[in-house]
Amino acid sequence: MSRSGYTDDCEDQWGLIRWRGAVNSAIKGRRGQAFLCEALGALDAMPVKELIGESLVTADGEFCTLGVVGAARGMDIAAIDPDDRVAVAKSFGISEALAAEIMYENDECAVSNWLYLDIEICGPMRSGYPDRGSHKRSVMVANPRVAEERWIGMRRWITSQIKPHATPSFVASERGST
Repeated sequence: MSRSGYTDDCEDQWGLIRWRGAVNSAIKGRRGQAFLCEALGALDAMPVKELIGESLVTADGEFCTLGVVGAARGMDIAAIDPDDRVAVAKSFGISEALAAEIMYENDECAVSNWLYLDIEICGPMRSGYPDRGSHKRSVMVANPRVAEERWIGMRRWITSQIKPHATPSFVASERGST
């Protein structure tokens, strides 16, 4: 289970429907929209456009999306348990559903930690399983740009969640409207 608290256990369909409704209400509500606009401004103000996953802040001063907002507010985010979404939500003044959704998007959806590369092996190959004489393979390697791709993905997600009438001018201009 991730720090967002989300699991693959979907046995309670009505519980899932209620939760997604709570997330939708949190994102579209006045408090959620204000927080998303604040998060967008904090992301844009970052000198180095990179985000971490699985924690609010590292010892080196790197942040996740929520951590960036906390740093912009001057909060002591190192004291907040990043795995306790109730405490995170209370600290940031947002609903638990919105805190969990932002953590989920930041950690698991914005970018993949792995890349798949197709390679060709030169030289003789074994003829049996698993090679079957093929010289082409797909291998998984660590994504070296994960931090900056996470920033891009989270900025894109936040921008897509902000309602047009709640947006400051810099968000509206990015969408092509004035």
